[in-house]
Amino acid sequence: MNSATLEWPFFDDAHREFAAKLGAWADVELETDSGQDVDNECRSLVKQLGESGWLRYGIPAAYGGVHTELDVRSLCIARETLARVSGLADFAFAMQGLGAGPISLFGSDALKKKYLPRVATGEAISAFAISEADAGSDVAAMATTAREDNGDYVINGSKTWISNGGIADQYVVFCRLEGKEGEFVALVVEPSDHGFSVGGRIVTIAPHPLATIRFEDCRVPGDRLIGQKGKGLKVALGTLDVFRSTVGAAALGFARRALHESLVFVSERRLFGDLLQDFQLTQSRLASMATEIDASALLVYRAAWTKDTCKRRVTREAAMAKMYATEAAQRVIDSAVQLLGGRGVVSGHPVEELYREIRALRIYEGTTEIQQLIIGRRTIEDFHETAGHHV
Repeated sequence: MNSATLEWPFFDDAHREFAAKLGAWADVELETDSGQDVDNECRSLVKQLGESGWLRYGIPAAYGGVHTELDVRSLCIARETLARVSGLADFAFAMQGLGAGPISLFGSDALKKKYLPRVATGEAISAFAISEADAGSDVAAMATTAREDNGDYVINGSKTWISNGGIADQYVVFCRLEGKEGEFVALVVEPSDHGFSVGGRIVTIAPHPLATIRFEDCRVPGDRLIGQKGKGLKVALGTLDVFRSTVGAAALGFARRALHESLVFVSERRLFGDLLQDFQLTQSRLASMATEIDASALLVYRAAWTKDTCKRRVTREAAMAKMYATEAAQRVIDSAVQLLGGRGVVSGHPVEELYREIRALRIYEGTTEIQQLIIGRRTIEDFHETAGHHV
């Protein structure tokens, strides 16, 4: 993280110490290209993050974590710091938290004891399975069903775009409750469960473990229900409310790396006898990049601080942070490519990798357009609530 950012009142000394330690570790220990295939590289990163103790920040203290409750500022600091060095390391950290998030936030004590400690140590890989081919941001449109049968749940359907699909040891799966209009359930599915299978792997411009998963009369014990029966959407939305700000933090890490690479380049590159950094057009572009980064950081850590200290829903604040930080990072990274010229599009250059990495962040956990709808609706609601007080 930027040292000036840590001086903001959003953080306490523990956050500052955490950021410094993780940053120093990441700069030394993380490899930007291990040479492994993406599945094995992700497995290795989860193990490395677990053995080094960093995954503990995504799990409650009673089950192997650090904080009594999930601390969103720590999650954001971790994602920003890791993303600055390695997009896949950020992905590995984020999915451990998000995949286990429903259990951490809504699960029974028995579920927490069974699944969370191994996630904290990196011994088990977690996944969050909600998206379907025709139900992405509109989660209520999901078609995958679960029916009750002698105390168990039987799942039928499929999920797609599932991060860690094919390598996860446990999946939190969201389903429509069969025969119950408007009711949903969240269930923990293990790969060994009869009727579960992994379909086609999905290859994207910035490779990550992604797959379609399928359920054919997949029987899950009833004690793997997360939260209340019929309240599965509450589990999903409550989890996303915690983790959505962290997507903005990852984008912030990408943007900071892009600015750093730009500054290194323009301070060394000569053009017409002068350093590129001395041209006013260069300074203007750098000024815009730096300003967008600071604005993103303020929105991200405001949302995280509000969630941690006010203990309330931060749907509007998190949507703003996610929307602005991801869009701003896209602009910052594009500017970095432009400043570096030909070097910026050479395969394997950090800026070229960032250009591919950032694109997905504007889509997953709700596209920019979905965030705009959320912000707009909440703004209208706030206006009418305030207007009512003045009538």
